[in-house]
Amino acid sequence: MADWHEEVWAAVPLGARPERFDERCELLLADVIEGQRVLDVGCGDGRFSAALVGAGASVVGVDASAEALRRARTVAPGAEFVKSEEGAPLPFGDGPFDLVWCGETLEHVVDVAQLLGELKRVLVAGGMLLATTPNHARLRVAFEALAGGPLERRLDPRSDHLRFFTAHTLRELLSGAGFEQVSVIAVDGPPLLRRSLIARAR
Repeated sequence: MADWHEEVWAAVPLGARPERFDERCELLLADVIEGQRVLDVGCGDGRFSAALVGAGASVVGVDASAEALRRARTVAPGAEFVKSEEGAPLPFGDGPFDLVWCGETLEHVVDVAQLLGELKRVLVAGGMLLATTPNHARLRVAFEALAGGPLERRLDPRSDHLRFFTAHTLRELLSGAGFEQVSVIAVDGPPLLRRSLIARAR
């Protein structure tokens, strides 16, 4: 699995801007308070970590790819970066973080339930998980199926997307991981065809 993560990052051009970076960064920073301890899960090349440091947070980024972390240490020298292993417990004790940011990461994870349980464990009591992931609502999938190409691209077996969520399935997963206050909303696009999900959970 480690080789797969490295292959994914080897294919990402240096300096590539994350999809919808400005909108997602605005969303993230709206929930950040200066001095908070923030965990950036699936931190990639560190762009969100850098924004968090700029907002005054104490940031730890974690990723399964050594190449991603190598880039992140250059992009966000004010953050700490730690390598994780797919399916293993996160390398932190219980409750050191006030906020966990998991932006466009859950869809790349083999065992999502295990990861969400770990994210709940590393949050301080009352701390918040903020996550985004693509939306696969019924009407959107039906629309893509009728169009042909969009659904085939989304479900391409060579894609690095392994999991597919609706608001309902994401809400159920978060509740199953022990989060008691869960909000999942769909954004980005017309009603019933919205492309993205935003989850906040405590």
